[in-house]
Amino acid sequence: MRSAVCVVLTLLAAGVGRAGETRTEEGVGLTIYSAEGTKSRWGGWATEPIGYATVKEWRRMPLERGRSVIRFDDVASGIRPETVHFTSLTDPTGTFVLEQNYEYDLVSAQKLLAKYVDREITVVDEDAEGKLTEARATLLSPNSGGYVLKREDEKEPIEIRTSLPRVRLGSVPGGLITRPTLVWRLRSDRAGEHLCKVVYETGRIKWKADYTVVAKGEDDSAVDVSGWVTIDNNSGKTYTDAEVKLVAGDVRARSSAHSTTGRTGGGIGRIRAREGGFKEKSFFEHKLYTLGRTSTLKNNSKKQIELFRPVVDVPAEKTLVYFGAPAYSSYSTRALTDRDLNLKSNKAVDVYITFPNAAKAGLGIPLPAGTARVYKADPADGSLEFIGEDKIGHMPRDEDVMLRLGTAFDLTGERKQTSFHVDSGAHRLTESFEIKVRNHKTEPVMVQVREVLYRWVNSEITEKSHDFVRRDWRTIHFPVTVPADREVTVSYTVLYTW
Repeated sequence: MRSAVCVVLTLLAAGVGRAGETRTEEGVGLTIYSAEGTKSRWGGWATEPIGYATVKEWRRMPLERGRSVIRFDDVASGIRPETVHFTSLTDPTGTFVLEQNYEYDLVSAQKLLAKYVDREITVVDEDAEGKLTEARATLLSPNSGGYVLKREDEKEPIEIRTSLPRVRLGSVPGGLITRPTLVWRLRSDRAGEHLCKVVYETGRIKWKADYTVVAKGEDDSAVDVSGWVTIDNNSGKTYTDAEVKLVAGDVRARSSAHSTTGRTGGGIGRIRAREGGFKEKSFFEHKLYTLGRTSTLKNNSKKQIELFRPVVDVPAEKTLVYFGAPAYSSYSTRALTDRDLNLKSNKAVDVYITFPNAAKAGLGIPLPAGTARVYKADPADGSLEFIGEDKIGHMPRDEDVMLRLGTAFDLTGERKQTSFHVDSGAHRLTESFEIKVRNHKTEPVMVQVREVLYRWVNSEITEKSHDFVRRDWRTIHFPVTVPADREVTVSYTVLYTW
């Protein structure tokens, strides 16, 4: 197994080296990855993005013929040293690393003082009038709870201070550095200046997509859509004039059952970007977004860049959904015969806006996972008001984008079990439900009544008050029109066999 891993790493290193062989200029490149949880079409779990990046730096370095030691500083503090790869583009076959060390013992006040224990320091005191005096003392203990100094005083040489005043030190002791540094022992067949490429992975940097959706018309039958990218850099390094790429899609396998359900593949739609904006293309089974200009990403900062030009008048539909009982999420190896299982009734009616990610609708482009915030204009003054937000998974073209925007104020629902019978010997179970939807509006509304047949995989609706649509093996929808200031009752009986 170990030899196989070594072969993989060797092949990876060779590929990384070849990727930059034709380059002649110094620079820095960033390929940023974000794995983000998905919220299901009908609401559900979601996670914050967890990001990391591959850093590529091209620097000119003076190398000696034979063996030499090179210090490569100003690397990200979030670096994963085991991912570092070095190659000389000037002499890729004759220059190689014999040994690598990653030094990260950075200078701080506490570390400096610790290095000066039993050594003399200069203590600077200030009196009430602001006058400064200096005195030499030996530092015995630098602990923040109480600094211990030894002065030239025969009777009382020991002085304890709860806080240390200003001090002056002679130098930075060996072993402390100001920036994280890679140190290589190299061997080279060619002396002189080499253009070298260094590649490594760093954590604490991520990106996400944010979408602004504006609902239009009294019936919310159209939306305007715009997209932005937010890059959050906490990697411990500023990337000046970086060549930026973003990858959408899970490039690492997950053990969790809650993996991203959205897909990133498929489609010939292309992002309509402004000059210098992002260009999208398929890359393996993922999507790669390349910025058409360089951009500086400062450490401990966020940067927003337009993902695509706004698309206007995308056809949309507002949908009202009553889901009377939360879906039973577990999968069982036997029929669920507990009469009282999952009977708690939800009263809220959810509101969704749905629009197609299709070329004929003006979109038809791969949409990375992110948060969509929805607004609507107030007819009184034309100002946009926030009406809800939702998360979407990676969305390929020709799929519907469905955003849950909270609950309807004037609609309520009620769900109750009306009959239940189980015959274990015959492996049969029948169950009946009655669902009421009440409309307190002054106009009729269409509501989708959603039910989940969760007790077993084999199910059949034997009685029903309304027609239904089977969305999958266990989900059915009853589309019903509820008149103004009235209620509608939906009832059905389901037979399970096993």
